[in-house]
Amino acid sequence: MRLEDYWGVGPKTSERLRETLGVEQAVEAIESANIRALADAGISRGRAVRILRRANGAAGIETLGTRDARDVYDDLLTLASEHALTEHAADRIRVLTPLADVAERGARLDRVLAARDAWIDLAEDDRGAVRSAFDAYDDAGGSDRVAVETALALREAGLRGGTFGALDDLDDEALRTAVDALGTVDEDGTVAPGTDRELDRTRERRDAVAELESSALDVLESVRERGVRSFEEFRSAFVEYVASETDVRRGRVQAAVAEDAHDEADFASTSLRKLLSELDAEVEEREEAVAAELRGDVEAAREDVDVAVDAVSEIAFDLSLGRFAAAHDLTRPRLVDDGLAVAGARNLTLSGDVQPVTYGVGTHDVGGDPEPPSGDRVAVLTGANSGGKTTLLETLAQVVLLASMGLPVPAERADVGRFDTIVFHRRHASFNAGVLESTLKSIVPPLSTGERTLMLVDEFEAITEPGRAADLLNGLVDLTVDRDALGVYVTHLAEDLSPLPPEARIDGIFAEGLTEDLELRVDYQPRFGTVGKSTPEFIVSRLVANARDRAERRGFEALAFAVGEEAVQRTLSDAEWSGE
Repeated sequence: MRLEDYWGVGPKTSERLRETLGVEQAVEAIESANIRALADAGISRGRAVRILRRANGAAGIETLGTRDARDVYDDLLTLASEHALTEHAADRIRVLTPLADVAERGARLDRVLAARDAWIDLAEDDRGAVRSAFDAYDDAGGSDRVAVETALALREAGLRGGTFGALDDLDDEALRTAVDALGTVDEDGTVAPGTDRELDRTRERRDAVAELESSALDVLESVRERGVRSFEEFRSAFVEYVASETDVRRGRVQAAVAEDAHDEADFASTSLRKLLSELDAEVEEREEAVAAELRGDVEAAREDVDVAVDAVSEIAFDLSLGRFAAAHDLTRPRLVDDGLAVAGARNLTLSGDVQPVTYGVGTHDVGGDPEPPSGDRVAVLTGANSGGKTTLLETLAQVVLLASMGLPVPAERADVGRFDTIVFHRRHASFNAGVLESTLKSIVPPLSTGERTLMLVDEFEAITEPGRAADLLNGLVDLTVDRDALGVYVTHLAEDLSPLPPEARIDGIFAEGLTEDLELRVDYQPRFGTVGKSTPEFIVSRLVANARDRAERRGFEALAFAVGEEAVQRTLSDAEWSGE
């Protein structure tokens, strides 16, 4: 395959990959989702991620119908990658994409949940051993040798079965023999220093002779300085000098000296060249023998080595996702053909004491208390400002995206259908025709295809005047129902909407008052079939109570009169009473 055939690899990127990696290695890096290799070749990590996502899951990326959906997707994978045990596992997590095949989603869920349970069941000492083994793997760059060492470390920690099952039948003795050979012989047969003591000593002697041979005139002067008076004395002094400088046996040097030299200079240079040639041949012979022995050790354990290398990579990947699932208490969703519903769902971007919510559209059997109605294709969600409506939309998006990638979800129970396109649109407070047009162009086409589409749209009225926004929202609800799609639409315009089709309902989130700290107290669980109230008196009550001076207070009291002075006073009294 040509490099330019991959999405995002243009002529300049292709040329850089050719120059730094070569075509074959570049293709291998792309196909194996090796972000590190592309980054080392000079491709920015962000661009590398985008290339690899398209290369390994283009169809999945196409399900992300809007920029906001892609943002949630990016945030989820960033969060998951923070639990990775190795850099390569983190890279593989970052390039996960939605899976079109439900069986593939189920298979990945099986592996991730098994890894989650395996991680939870590990004693703290065993978790430390796992982290240490993979830290060493990362530090050494994930070579075959370090992969085998990691496999041996995991086995020595007593980790067997389940997520670690691929290591169960390995031959430890064969692997220990092979690990000494792995990484010590290059493709050209060069044996790494420190591998064989005899080879190292022969190389040292050869290198010492090579240094003398490159400076034969200096050798000549050093020998003459010993006060020699005849050629025989020169010859004897030369042999002694070379033997002492190179650690080559005297007899070996003696056997290499020239017999037919014209003078002392010719004698020295000719003798050193001959000795160097002999030592080069000796190094080559020893290196070939050592390389053959090492390769034999590797080949004898080849099957175990290949299993160990693949298993360590897969264990790191699965266990990293398992740690993510364990850290966030994620559970297995039920993969269904239609519908989206959650019970006890939490938004992964929130921290602290979070109120779980139950919600759903379409056909489902998720249960929950309260149990969301089953069968409605569309829900129009209304209620208080800062009431969690957008957060609920994002939570639903998180659940759908995680399930579509074969990952567990942040809910006690979840029914998640199959969707060809996921449209998530946050509220963007830009009130102009350009924003309206671009928004409609991003959210309407997916509905028009007739494919399975999920619409999660927030406060449409923020981008056009309320009256026209109500008309557009009515049209979107009707279109969603007509196309047999599913949708949740957040709005403050419920009372301005025309009668909804029977397949749609209105739900509401309610503010219940102020806390003793004058923070808005909200029941984030929507009430089904009920229009939520914005209850501005709660906000105005807080402003009255927090006024900095009398003039400011009088201004807010004027607003209190507009929204209902009695309700504001009651709210302030309730807040004071709750703080007693």
